[in-house]
Amino acid sequence: MLMEKIIKVERNHFGEIINFQTSSGRIISYQKALNEIEAGVISGVEVQENELGASYIVNENDDRDFSNYPPIFQ
Repeated sequence: MLMEKIIKVERNHFGEIINFQTSSGRIISYQKALNEIEAGVISGVEVQENELGASYIVNENDDRDFSNYPPIFQ
């Protein structure tokens, strides 16, 4: 099975990522992306935990917070 990659993001008015678009065209929520990354469905990203134990997604390349990724909806 070919693994998907994250190609676009949607942010709320606080700048927080709320949705991702994958290389197959699916738009998935942040929580679904967390689950799929942990299940090995999505590559190029990893799940880490902050000091409070909350999980968050980081990009494996130099753009760790997806700041250079295009928006899903323009």
